[in-house]
Amino acid sequence: MRVLLANFEDVMREAAARWTLVAYFALTTIFIVIFASAVNLDIVNGALAGAKLFGKEVQMHGNPMAIDKLVLGFESGFSAVIYLLGTFLAIFATAHLVPRLQEKGTIDLYLSRPVGRTRLLLSRYIAGLLLASINVGYLIGSIWLIVIWKTHVFHPRFLLGGVVILFVIATLLAFAFLVGVVTSTTAVSIMSTYAIFFFAAVLVGHERIAAAVSHEWQAALINSLYWIFPKTAELGQAVVALVSGGEAPERLSAVLTPAPFVTTAIFAVVCLVLASWLFEKKEF
Repeated sequence: MRVLLANFEDVMREAAARWTLVAYFALTTIFIVIFASAVNLDIVNGALAGAKLFGKEVQMHGNPMAIDKLVLGFESGFSAVIYLLGTFLAIFATAHLVPRLQEKGTIDLYLSRPVGRTRLLLSRYIAGLLLASINVGYLIGSIWLIVIWKTHVFHPRFLLGGVVILFVIATLLAFAFLVGVVTSTTAVSIMSTYAIFFFAAVLVGHERIAAAVSHEWQAALINSLYWIFPKTAELGQAVVALVSGGEAPERLSAVLTPAPFVTTAIFAVVCLVLASWLFEKKEF
């Protein structure tokens, strides 16, 4: 526990010294402020009589809309935006942790401490995940409170999406740590992690892609890659389904199947194990 707290303090200090921490929370705050100022609702007797989004009137066609239904639909759609934003900002803010650790002078200082290399790397991983968790909680909590303030509608399901977002961040951060150990380069860690995110999302259509290729080995490779890489598209759908689960229980049960979560968790564990093993063998 003492090692974890020390690493969390070091991570926060490094992020602050490099302005990463300031940029991380500043970008999130700017997004929250834009959201708060862009959404203006005219609520009469529990129904939406008029609305402005980003300064533009929303056509109501003369019929007030039930505010509870509107908020649920709005939160469901916006949870997908938060999924992308929260994940991308988290990787941007934490991908430097291993390359920074392996810099000459820094690694010498850490290795001089009576702490094993695997323990050092994993505690730094947890510290980075804690930093990302604070920011995701800040983002989702602020949006949720703004929605309550403007609509007086309380949907705790909106917060459940944050759990899945943190799960995806934990998985991608594990991959970023593996790339960081191998390359010792922050830029490569960030680009590789973003590439995995999008490539894995494309593989959601692996069956159609496999059917379009001309050789069986290509189809087998595509299907194998689908099961190897994290299920970023399915988990994004799970975030939306969790938020809207009360209105669409069939869709919720269809999306929240164990396979995407289990295979993604296996990918994260394998990345962390490989990163720890390579870090133990690496010469500095």
